[in-house]
Amino acid sequence: MPFLRQDDYLPPLLFHNTYVNTIYPSLFRQVSDLHYQRERIDTPDGDFLDLDWATQGRDKLVMVLHGLESSAERGYIKGMIRRFGMEGWDGLGINFRGCSGEPNRLLRTYHIGETGDLDWVLRHVVAKNQYREIVLIGFSLGGNVVLKYLGEQEDRLFPQITKGIAISVPCEVMSANEEFNKWKNWIYMRRFLLSLNPKMHAKAQLFPDQYRISIPNPRSFDEFDGAFTAPVHGFDSAEDYWTRNSSLQFIPKIKIPTLLINALDDTFLSPACFPYDLAEQSPLFHLKTPRYGGHCGFYTPGKRNVFWSEEQAWRFVGSALPKI
Repeated sequence: MPFLRQDDYLPPLLFHNTYVNTIYPSLFRQVSDLHYQRERIDTPDGDFLDLDWATQGRDKLVMVLHGLESSAERGYIKGMIRRFGMEGWDGLGINFRGCSGEPNRLLRTYHIGETGDLDWVLRHVVAKNQYREIVLIGFSLGGNVVLKYLGEQEDRLFPQITKGIAISVPCEVMSANEEFNKWKNWIYMRRFLLSLNPKMHAKAQLFPDQYRISIPNPRSFDEFDGAFTAPVHGFDSAEDYWTRNSSLQFIPKIKIPTLLINALDDTFLSPACFPYDLAEQSPLFHLKTPRYGGHCGFYTPGKRNVFWSEEQAWRFVGSALPKI
């Protein structure tokens, strides 16, 4: 399908600024009318995952994955689940390991290409025999996980999964990392590392026989992924980790209708994260690149508290698109 480079997202003038549109919703958005029930499931390797459910006893489910150092409690996750709930869908917010408010049990945590945990959650959900339709939605890191998973599975995908949606995704991780290292993103880099570095030190103290810190205080993703993510999760280097886990290479293998929304003003993304050529060649891969939106922003005023990205996701799911 040809890419959809439509400027149908027109935020208030102040939110034309990418930093305002990224930071304001992250800090101030509240979705107070959505309430979770938490379920903890054990993983095959002896760890656990915390799942946050918002259920109405329906037979359709939207599963939403958060971004780096976030959680299912964030406004953009709850807002998406709430929007689908307005249409009578159950919702599930997946917390990655160590992101639910409690450290996970093992040395390993999560990363931008960790699809095994998503598969395990899906097996758990499918085993309930409740849902005839499941939609996967991921933001940022979680969006990369969704795209990679859909491509990895190809012909093995659970038949209940009908559509995938990914928002604000650094789908070519190597070049996106180079973009993120630029001065324009220093405030975001600082915020992430203020969370990631203490977790790394805590793991080193808990597992001294398995892991030793090589860079005490990483100041970039290059350093952090080289010192922690790569060695802990079995990659040769940060570059090996980024290359093997970029979802861009998996998109051509996806066999269900899938939507990627990446704002042109998203400072986290490189030009390679806007795969127009793939969208033009594929009948299943749909790409929207609005002029504004920031990173996981898409602020939209109004009493309904529904953001543009959430409305676009619902419209995509509600449309009659074939799968192969």
